[in-house]
Amino acid sequence: MKYLKYISFAFLLLLACSSPKSEEEQINQILKVQESSIPVNVSQLLVAIAEQPGDTQVSLFAMEKLDGEWKIKIGPIAAGIGDNGFAAPGQKVEGDGKSPSGIFYLGHLFTYSDRIDTKMPFTISTYEDKWIDDPESEDYNKHVRGETTDKSFEKLKLNSDYYKYCMVIEYNTNPVVKGKGSAIFFHLRESDTETTSGCVAVSERDMLQVLKWLDPASHPMIVMGDRQTLLNSSVQ
Repeated sequence: MKYLKYISFAFLLLLACSSPKSEEEQINQILKVQESSIPVNVSQLLVAIAEQPGDTQVSLFAMEKLDGEWKIKIGPIAAGIGDNGFAAPGQKVEGDGKSPSGIFYLGHLFTYSDRIDTKMPFTISTYEDKWIDDPESEDYNKHVRGETTDKSFEKLKLNSDYYKYCMVIEYNTNPVVKGKGSAIFFHLRESDTETTSGCVAVSERDMLQVLKWLDPASHPMIVMGDRQTLLNSSVQ
């Protein structure tokens, strides 16, 4: 009888050790690999993870550092990325239809609304606001307001709600390298299957949750990439 008890205990111990890791544990495993690329003063992260290379639908998590541990505060959120998935680290180029892999600060918010429940700084968009995506322009990957002679740009106020909330993902912004990609935003999408030209897009309900949670005092960043890439080595 005692022998059977030992077998039962060993079986339960083996089962506990072999049980799948929780989502939070899996993300912390990724963040441990990426730790050297995350400044010590950063205590809020969005983490956008594709399960497989080439996936265009990803899981987005809002993570907060509490007592030295990263905890899920919101998520998983369904999000769409570039039409062609994530670019390999350092391989994003203008017009490839891919979202960049890496770790980037979350920057300025452009919005159609003058009343938002957020601590993040924002600008009310007008039809004069543009983001330049012409690689030959001196204003490449920058915001301009007013007339421009540049050959190509994104309007930041559209006749749709895609940019109703449009936050800059600080990819290729400091320094700006011509041709490495531009206008990478965190913005809205209208359906749960939509993809983007290289941005990260979520529903309005999910966007409002994230905006309410974000705090510039926490120096928020976004971690982006497919699971295997993020687990293999530091992406920044």
